[in-house]
Amino acid sequence: MKLVAHYVFTTGVLALLSSPILGFYEAVTISFFISWTGNTLIDRLGHELKGGYIRRTPRTHTLFRSLLWGVLPSIPLFIIFLNPLYLVMGGISGPSHLLLDVFTEKGIYRKKNGRWIRFALAHFSYNNPLVNGLAILIGGGLIYLALILQSRPI
Repeated sequence: MKLVAHYVFTTGVLALLSSPILGFYEAVTISFFISWTGNTLIDRLGHELKGGYIRRTPRTHTLFRSLLWGVLPSIPLFIIFLNPLYLVMGGISGPSHLLLDVFTEKGIYRKKNGRWIRFALAHFSYNNPLVNGLAILIGGGLIYLALILQSRPI
């Protein structure tokens, strides 16, 4: 998936989960920061140039490692604001990245018999406009849902 699809989708997931606790504007702001830094880190560190092609590596595209790379950008927020929810949000951001990548042709990595193998649920191209657009629409819809849930009286 394109990074913009990762940014919007992850921001939507995090905003929806955190807005009941943080409030809508803080949730979206923090969610976007964690989404932007975490997804950028996962893709920049997890891709390498080999034979003229960019390919994913298990350095960041495994479930456990994505969790760690997702949490890393939220640590400074936790230190500054002392809010453990930010660490939880970081922990969700990494696997949400993989949730989108598992539908692309290159998939994600899992270990089988001591070797890293690729796993994909579908084989869409990473730059498929329909699939990227759907991820962006879902992310935007989740942000909108977070806003609607904030504006409803209890």
